[in-house]
Amino acid sequence: MSEASYEFGVLCEAPADRDIACGLADRVLIEEVSSWLEPEMLDSYRQWVGLREGQPFLAWKHVDDEVKKAGLKVFGRFNGEPGGPDAFSARRALLLFAGAKRRPDAVLLIRDGDAQRDRAGLEQARNDKPWPFKVIIGLAHAKRECWVLVGFEPRNADEAQRLEEERMRLSFHPVRDAHRLTAREHGAKKDAKVALDALTQGDMDRERACWEETPLSVLEQRGEKTGLTEYLKEVRERLVPILSGRSTVP
Repeated sequence: MSEASYEFGVLCEAPADRDIACGLADRVLIEEVSSWLEPEMLDSYRQWVGLREGQPFLAWKHVDDEVKKAGLKVFGRFNGEPGGPDAFSARRALLLFAGAKRRPDAVLLIRDGDAQRDRAGLEQARNDKPWPFKVIIGLAHAKRECWVLVGFEPRNADEAQRLEEERMRLSFHPVRDAHRLTAREHGAKKDAKVALDALTQGDMDRERACWEETPLSVLEQRGEKTGLTEYLKEVRERLVPILSGRSTVP
């Protein structure tokens, strides 16, 4: 198999985060470059990579170890200001990608908000230097599962009943108001994973269908408060132009 035309680095927490972030980005690429880019052609034009060949992504928890291995000394404030949440780790990761043997054409910074993070730290890292690649930020409020929930559409009476039961249990709609699932403790009442498991019955294929099959326009409409709408916008503005040849944002 020939090498892809472009390589896009991914910084995230787990395989599930990579799957949804990259899968949604692929959908946007296909939609925006529809004049010639077909789904079966994707692998010829883009590859999602980690720091080294064969790695699907770089994990946030491994950044500091990789920095030590590379012998990087990374200090300093951000335009005179202290770093916000994830600012230092994100900057270190971007420096690693910038110094990689095969430098990517873009890097995704994918993170769960966990009801306490905002984008400020990630923005600080992106604006810290004129990076040699585009940087796309995806911050899920409060967790990745919220991005899945906004795409849930009942397929039958049983699923509609489960959705109603979850609405009653939570006292708010878990699809339209997914951003309100802010619990950090696993198994808590407002745990997004609990709500998602209740609706999909733990079926991973059913979960994937929420973000693979639901129209992007619906995901954008419902996902504004989960950070999903902003992520899709960034993909359109910063990643799509790499393939389309249109002018890009800085």
